[in-house]
Amino acid sequence: MAQIKALLFNDPSCPFGYSANPALRTLEWRYRDQIEWHLAVIGLSDPDNPPPYEAGELAGFLFDFRRRYGMPFAIEPKSRVSTTSRSCQVITAARLLYPGSEWRVLRTLQLLNFNTPLLLDDETQLAEALETVPGIEPGVIMAALDRPEVQEAYQADWSHARSAEGTPGHLQGKTADSPAGVRYTAPSVIFEFGDQRLEAAGFQTIEAYDVIVANLNPDMKRMDPAENPLEALGPYPAGLTTAEVAAVMSGDMQEFSRSDAEPGLVELLDEGKVKRIPLGDDALWIKA
Repeated sequence: MAQIKALLFNDPSCPFGYSANPALRTLEWRYRDQIEWHLAVIGLSDPDNPPPYEAGELAGFLFDFRRRYGMPFAIEPKSRVSTTSRSCQVITAARLLYPGSEWRVLRTLQLLNFNTPLLLDDETQLAEALETVPGIEPGVIMAALDRPEVQEAYQADWSHARSAEGTPGHLQGKTADSPAGVRYTAPSVIFEFGDQRLEAAGFQTIEAYDVIVANLNPDMKRMDPAENPLEALGPYPAGLTTAEVAAVMSGDMQEFSRSDAEPGLVELLDEGKVKRIPLGDDALWIKA
């Protein structure tokens, strides 16, 4: 039974929320089902509040994320800037209709948003993206987006994300001002154990997450790093990027890069033990 609850604030359009995936995968690897994860979507932009940049500006901005954090990015400019509220409602509908699938939907939208021409506010494209997610009916989800229960659940997440005033993240400057209130930035995580509550607001390292978990409950079992890429891929049937594999294989306070995992992954590919799906400037690796 899970002992610590973790609430993740995220949004499929946020490059910080996307680039935190190696750290989040490592935390999952170390503590498995001892952490009970919950997702709250932020809704960073909507038709009345579009992103404050142009498509070409965003493409150039992503060069630095690709270099610093290792997740795959395609840097070709998109046809236009898109808003994110509709995609967050898709994630919310998936959570209500197919509990647990919200994580698969979030990840799919993240990977496609940063590596394909996908527009997060185009309902036809969103439905096509959902076709790649196992265990759900895309038509059922898309038909439910404007139902009261979906809109109410989305608004509850949206409001919760804008309740960060006076929190530790606010003190650290890891929140954002918004007309509706001080907002948690992606990928903020609130950890709870009994009556204890600790925050890791905004973009954080695996060390920050790990020290919080260890202090909340030092009786937990902590897994050692994966010994090889094939072991790292074991708990992730939908696959990992190269940086995620390298992160799961890294030890405490150990820097990692794609090159730590890629040679081993290529060997496994030659042996037919993994599949490689090209993605942006990298790939998604899936155990065969």
